[in-house]
Amino acid sequence: MITLIHGDDIVSSRNFLNDEKSSLKNPVMFSGQTINLENLIRSLEGGSLFEKENEIIIENLLSSKKAVSDFDKIIEYLNKNSVTSKIYIWENQEIKGQVPFKNSLQKVFKIPQNIFLFLDSIKHNNPNAVKLFHQAIETSPEDAIFYMIVRQFRLMLALLEEGKEIDEVKRLQPWQRNKIRSQSLSIGKENLQKAYKKLYEIDLGYKSGGLSQPLLQSVDFFLLDL
Repeated sequence: MITLIHGDDIVSSRNFLNDEKSSLKNPVMFSGQTINLENLIRSLEGGSLFEKENEIIIENLLSSKKAVSDFDKIIEYLNKNSVTSKIYIWENQEIKGQVPFKNSLQKVFKIPQNIFLFLDSIKHNNPNAVKLFHQAIETSPEDAIFYMIVRQFRLMLALLEEGKEIDEVKRLQPWQRNKIRSQSLSIGKENLQKAYKKLYEIDLGYKSGGLSQPLLQSVDFFLLDL
């Protein structure tokens, strides 16, 4: 069975993959950037005789299509072995259109619209952002939204700093680039850099348990001070 996990809600899709992975015995991991047919065949056909089913996880295979020289042969081989293997394909974006897998199960994780509204509202001196943040956490965990905030600031900084285009920016559509660039200009490069440093401090404190206040309040104050 091939399970395709994708969507723009990367946190939720990753959590789903981790839950699935915890139920597997000994999955073999591949990256779409480095996978090749020879290693894939060796993993599927070189397993133990006592293993009834092979377990494979491949990350970003479809989105790395141009970088995989034997992409079509890999897809053909996966389809051929999907009956006797558990194959998980995880993508860090939504895959639109027809997928090349036969009889696959798709798990699509989309970011709720209210989160996009909140992320778009993050601007200098905009108290409405706090209200939209609280509306957003009604549908998604606050820590997941916090990491989307971090990603939004990372994108804004990358779009202002020429020559430092990151992979996340390369995947953006032109209209998304224009919107985020406009948002970054409204905040200003210096304020963006200070804000990104503050987000790093909040993240570090949250992960280490050293925050002086709950994450929710930390984000509230961060948005009000922007």
